Amino acid sequence: QAARSRRTVVIAGVPAGLLQDDVMADILTIHFQMSRNNGGDVEEVTYPTQNKGVAYVTFEDQEVVEGVLKKDQHLLKDKRLPRHYPLTVTRYCDNVSSSLIHLITL
Repeated sequence: QAARSRRTVVIAGVPAGLLQDDVMADILTIHFQMSRNNGGDVEEVTYPTQNKGVAYVTFEDQEVVEGVLKKDQHLLKDKRLPRHYPLTVTRYCDNVSSSLIHLITL
């Protein structure tokens, strides 16, 4: 379980309510698999979560997490979305309080 959390990032700024949840999860998977986003093989996308506009992306390789975090800006682009959406990507840790996530999503 500890290893899994080290392979997971928290994504804030996901446009909520525009598309079906499974479609949005698919778009997030594609975004974080692209090499131009410093991405790699995605093991799982958790969306929706208890927090509106927040998703969790778990990669197969922990090194991908470092690359994704180093990228200056993640812009979610897809022809099914009306515009590009900037995403906030942060390292997942078990003790991130929900109030912090709430601040990120405001």
